[in-house]
Amino acid sequence: MADRKLNIVVWNEGVHEANNHPSTMAEMYPEGMHGAIAGGLRNFYPDADITTATLADPGHGLSEEVLARTDVLLWWGHIAHGDVSDEVVERVQRHVLGGMGLVVLHSGHFAKIFTRLLGTTCSLKWRNDGERELVWTVKPSHPIAAGVESPIVIPKQEMYGELFDIPEPDDLIFISSFEGGEVFRSGVTFSRGKGRIFYFSPGDQDYPVYHQPQIQKVIANGVGWVAQPEQFRDAPAVSNPQRGWYLGSDSQTIDN
Repeated sequence: MADRKLNIVVWNEGVHEANNHPSTMAEMYPEGMHGAIAGGLRNFYPDADITTATLADPGHGLSEEVLARTDVLLWWGHIAHGDVSDEVVERVQRHVLGGMGLVVLHSGHFAKIFTRLLGTTCSLKWRNDGERELVWTVKPSHPIAAGVESPIVIPKQEMYGELFDIPEPDDLIFISSFEGGEVFRSGVTFSRGKGRIFYFSPGDQDYPVYHQPQIQKVIANGVGWVAQPEQFRDAPAVSNPQRGWYLGSDSQTIDN
């Protein structure tokens, strides 16, 4: 890690909170889901600069200035993916390719930024009957799995099931099972450009999942893994050199 503070932004569309839907939203998440996620992260990164942003903020709270100083962006979205500005998506994509970490949570699998970076529909099976979810660690050697119980027991959660239409992940860390018999690749990583991406599915607006300590630990581990504060922020570049561009060790120009 660099000597400076880690800068983390938790983004949430904030629509469920604004509409108090479900009716228990204000009781479960009095500071919003983004507030609960940020609060959990502060337990693990007390010295970090952790802020939140929502869809209603000017520029969705993701201006060039904000992203330029952000080491890790966490993204939660559900019913307002289409309302996210394409300009903001392009801005976020450029910063991910340049080395900013991205953690995508739950129904953020349909977020414009996630589908753009992965290049697939990112669709899946789902059923919201409040079923028990077991989150099984299948790659305990990965840093994101460090110190995580297996399985994590989530008493009530929305079911996500295969097929999950994503590219082959770099790492498959967690698989979830549900009462109805479905399984789901619930914790996966990808690399895009110089950036690292972690997707983690548990955490629905209908259930207080983000208050569970083990869920908070996984998210914190994910933040630590995708963060690359030492990375110089620029996207990989290509060039069109002329012949004779390389000067060898014997000071002879190579032009063929």
